Amino acid sequence: MSLFGTMKTAVSGMNAQANRLGTVGDNIANSSTTAYKKSSTQFSSLVLPSTAGSYNSGGVETSVKYSISEQGALEYTTSGSDLAIQGDGFFVVQNSAGETFLTRSGDFTPNEQGNLVNSAGYTLLGYSYDSGTPTTVVNSYDGLVPINVGGSELSAVASTSGSLSGNLNSASDVVAADLPSDNTEDVDVDMDSTLKTSLTSYDSLGNPIVYDFYFSKTAAGEWQLSVYNAADASTTGTGSFPYGGDGELANLSLAFNSSGKLEAVDGAEELSVTVNGIKFDLAGMTQLSAKSNISSGSVNGSAPSSISSVKIESDGTINAVYADGSSKSLYQIAMATVESPDNLEVSSGNVYRTTSSSGVVTLGFAGSSGFGEIVSGALETSNVDLANELTEMIEAQRSYSANSKVFQTGSDLMDVLINLVR
Repeated sequence: MSLFGTMKTAVSGMNAQANRLGTVGDNIANSSTTAYKKSSTQFSSLVLPSTAGSYNSGGVETSVKYSISEQGALEYTTSGSDLAIQGDGFFVVQNSAGETFLTRSGDFTPNEQGNLVNSAGYTLLGYSYDSGTPTTVVNSYDGLVPINVGGSELSAVASTSGSLSGNLNSASDVVAADLPSDNTEDVDVDMDSTLKTSLTSYDSLGNPIVYDFYFSKTAAGEWQLSVYNAADASTTGTGSFPYGGDGELANLSLAFNSSGKLEAVDGAEELSVTVNGIKFDLAGMTQLSAKSNISSGSVNGSAPSSISSVKIESDGTINAVYADGSSKSLYQIAMATVESPDNLEVSSGNVYRTTSSSGVVTLGFAGSSGFGEIVSGALETSNVDLANELTEMIEAQRSYSANSKVFQTGSDLMDVLINLVR
């Protein structure tokens, strides 16, 4: 047995415990860091060749393991832009140099440009709705853009659909076919045989367009619907009761069954009318023995309005909520995962790079297969157990001291050996 070998083994042991103490120090220092993943020191023996009559002491080698796949507890906050992942997956972020990383640190706030940036300075990436519903490139970061929620711009949403619900009185005996086709005569009309309502829609610039809907009874179980642009009716005199005139945008027949349910619109199966590209659903119209009235009517779209707040859904969809109460989808947050998260390369700022050991990155959206859900207004805490770390620290200290005693004993024996020649 070599005394020098014994001393080197002791040095190896002290170095190993120093590494262990280093990971303990990192864990304790970052116990309050958002989504920090604890590190631990793994030990493996180093064995040197020995003979039957001579044992060569080896040593110990260390490697550092990160518990990246172990989730920390969620802690709720008052900021809607704070994001936590409940389940598997990572946010995709980039630094100021445009390099892409993975992280679970979701303490995002808008910077001066309106981009969502976390406390380490990394910008959150996602897919924009500008080109339609987002789709991912599964194994590539292509298409990802910084998520911006600046909110200073105005936005108008063009109307594309609407609906009308109500009742048309089946008991009325007056039919519109008996009425004159212009406005030149005064007619004594039972107004239960006619019904007018108006809906306001918006064009792509946010200009309001009011449509007047006129329903008139033409026969038992049959009504005529005429639609006019209210502005045209007011300036040309067309479009007001009784029906007819150049301003008419739609004219179609409605047929009701014996139960008072609308069963056909101009013989088509679809119970709707399309006016200037806006599809109005009429399935909620009935013909019962009750006063004619419109119980509800709505049209999507909105006038120009500024963003008042941002709402983030559990699937990562970021919706702008405008001052008028309307909303619009702006981005969908990208999520990423790898086959072996614990083998990701750890970088400063609580971010990770993929490696050959971690596997290829796969992108998707929160809530889909293999990905957890995004929780808005919450942060993931570190997965460090302080009690365990303090225990590890004491063990590392005692082991270091024991190894130092082995070194000191080897040194004393060397002194004895040297003194033999004096």
